[in-house]
Amino acid sequence: MDHVDEWSALADAWARWWAPAAAPAQRAILDAARVGSGTRVLDVGCGTGELVAMAVERGAVAAGCDAAEGMIDVARRRSPDADLRVAHAERLPWPDDSFDLVALVNALAFTDVAQTLVECRRVGAAVAVATWAEDDLNELTVLERVVAGEDHEPSDETREEGHLGTLLAEHGFTVETEQLAPAPMVLADADELVAAIMFGESDELRAELRPDVLAAARPFRRPDGSYLLHNAFRWALARR
Repeated sequence: MDHVDEWSALADAWARWWAPAAAPAQRAILDAARVGSGTRVLDVGCGTGELVAMAVERGAVAAGCDAAEGMIDVARRRSPDADLRVAHAERLPWPDDSFDLVALVNALAFTDVAQTLVECRRVGAAVAVATWAEDDLNELTVLERVVAGEDHEPSDETREEGHLGTLLAEHGFTVETEQLAPAPMVLADADELVAAIMFGESDELRAELRPDVLAAARPFRRPDGSYLLHNAFRWALARR
């Protein structure tokens, strides 16, 4: 099973545990771009279609693409009237000037960045990019370190303040704004916490690491047994 097939197989779990985490950044982008009735929006690397659904709710003409067919299947169930296609970010299957806004949320880093931004510039008047902020602003990092162990890779400069704006400017865009979006994550109980943090891992590894994950998560446990993790996204909006 290749990487794309793996994402397809995990689409339903992704939609439940991780896709909602980006909602604050997605809403901030749509607000900043003044997305409303008739706005043409494309979400590149749309995953299970949360931003597309938000845009549709605002009356936008929404489209999305993802390389994983399973992700697109879930997105189509969510937004059956949207233009959703299996496609790669470096080869967008839409004509020039098709969109008012092209968004990439947690997607750009998985592509050929230069070619993807060329394509976004070709099809859209504006582009918005979002990614997780640096480790120090994400309490999830504490738990990710437990799961990854020695394989954990700390965040780098691509997740720090100023990077997204600089990147867009280097590729010929005029940056309008770059901001931080708080993205708290609430998990109802220990089972949900372990399921989310160990998304995609085997049942055996999940059982093995559960005690360590819960021990690390103790500072985030609330009196009712739920867990609150304070996290953040960085995002930028620019025009060509």
